[in-house]
Order: sequence, then structure tokens, then C-alpha cells
Amino acid sequence: MNIDIPEGKDPIGYVWGEMVPGIGIAASQFSLAVYSHTTLGLREFEAARLRIAQINGCVFCLDWRTERDGVKVEEEFADAVSDWRTTDLFDERTRLAAEYAERYALDHHSIDDEFWKRMAKYYSQKEVVELSMSLGSWLAFGRLNHVLGLDVACVLPSHRS
Repeated sequence: MNIDIPEGKDPIGYVWGEMVPGIGIAASQFSLAVYSHTTLGLREFEAARLRIAQINGCVFCLDWRTERDGVKVEEEFADAVSDWRTTDLFDERTRLAAEYAERYALDHHSIDDEFWKRMAKYYSQKEVVELSMSLGSWLAFGRLNHVLGLDVACVLPSHRS
């Protein structure tokens, strides 16, 4: 880790909750809201989230699979996200979610009118905004955790033992 954590303290709780409580707690609430208030389907949600995780290199995010009503994406889904351009496992919404995540994280200036036309065909404006906010959360907080070395200790609060 690149931050000194006092002995006996949970690294995530300490950094996000104690070190900068005015920022960290609000950031944590935003991060959790992405999961608890999403209206996106599981496959497009996970395609976008995993593509950001792959780009960020966040160990925890790469390992994590979002579960809804006892359902998770299939085991080979993460590999399909890496191959989003050619995989047969994705419909157009899922493929676009992975593409948007990649462009958002690596070259947002490449998001052109042609891309927005394709997005408009498969996503409502509300869904585009929700996906954009989710991407921002995953990009910022997954990258923050990875850069600080917290991703090896990260556990979402609802999944702590």
C-alpha cells in the first residue's frame, strides 16, 4: 500500500472514512449508489464496469462480479469484455457499454456523432446519463484504490464479514 494504515485499521474504512471524512464518505455514498440505484441491465452494467476495471488494473474490481437477485454474469464474461469488438456473447447494448467505457477512460475525445447515433439507437438519454455517471465513479474510485494500493484490501461495505 502507498498509504500508511494504523495497525488494526481496515485500509478502506481508514482512507475513505477517517482520513478525509468530508470527501471519502460522500465518495463512498456515490460509489454505492451506482450499484443500489441502477436501472441498467446486469450485462451492460458489468460490461462497462469490467472494462473500466481492466483499464484501471484494480485487483478488487477485476475480481468482483455484481450480483442481482442471485444472478451474476457467466464465468467467461470478463474475457468477452476484453474482446468486446468480436465476441459472440454480447448483444449491441452490451457491446456499446464496453465500447463507451473504453472510450470514456482512454480517449473521450474520440466519442463522436457516429458513436452517439449508435448509443441513441439502444439507450435512452436517461440511461446514457446513468451509464456516464457510473463510468465516472468506477474510473475515479477504482483508479484511486489501485494507485494508492488499496485495491488488494478493498471490500465493499455490504460484503464485509
